[in-house]
Amino acid sequence: MTSSTVDQTPGRQKGFGGTLLTLLAWLIGITMFFPILWVVLTALKTEQTAFSMTPSFIFSPTLDSFKSALAQGSGYWHYAINSVITALGSTLVGLALAIPAAYAMAFYPSKRTDFTLVWMVSTKFIPAVGVLIPVFLVYRSLGLLDTRLGLTMLFTSMNLPIMVWMVYSYFRDIPVDIVEAASIDGASTTQTMFRVILPLALPGLASTGLLALILAWNESFWSLTMTDYHAATLAVYTASFKSGEGLFWARLSAASVMTIAPIVVLGWFAQRQMVRGLTFGAVK
Repeated sequence: MTSSTVDQTPGRQKGFGGTLLTLLAWLIGITMFFPILWVVLTALKTEQTAFSMTPSFIFSPTLDSFKSALAQGSGYWHYAINSVITALGSTLVGLALAIPAAYAMAFYPSKRTDFTLVWMVSTKFIPAVGVLIPVFLVYRSLGLLDTRLGLTMLFTSMNLPIMVWMVYSYFRDIPVDIVEAASIDGASTTQTMFRVILPLALPGLASTGLLALILAWNESFWSLTMTDYHAATLAVYTASFKSGEGLFWARLSAASVMTIAPIVVLGWFAQRQMVRGLTFGAVK
């Protein structure tokens, strides 16, 4: 056996393994994307075609379902504006709270920092329905039901633990020596955080904000239970197509497409920033 044969064998094995992993990745990707594709196709069908028990991929596409979903009286723009305000507002408030909290825990840790972080993330494991009644009673007493402020506060509290954890992980990858050097140069804690640390962690902050925005935009449980119309988001708008007369599959699919389209477009344009932020500090 020559040395060249010995060198080529592992290469072929690696190439075969790489091809297999690529095919597996494509299979998983197609499987995950298929429900979205089916919703888009259903939105382009008539109600009769969409309700058919025989799946069909070849049909005459129509935009009637989109026109019905956008018709006057559907309130699409009202729900869309509420979604933008609550999702964007909760993201900005969440970052304003998460940055100083994560900064303190990353650069001035105490004996209970790790416990605090684990406790904060563990709150995400609590089913939302488990705290629905107390939250509902408090909101009713404070007059926050069906208000944008109340929904923004809920979204903020819902995403804050994961935001603190993510920002903390990005801050931890920044050498403490930089903070000490800034302190020696006379910078205050606030100046160090805003002028030194935040610019270095900007990709991580951007990915944290984008993730929080997506989570808030896609949230439906609290929107459906804590709002009626004034602060209702696109989740309520989509659910409104389920009536006592039955499900209008084509219009429901059209509403779903219009609901997820803005966040999909945002994710598409921001994917490089998100990947960079989510892998920030993974390789030193």
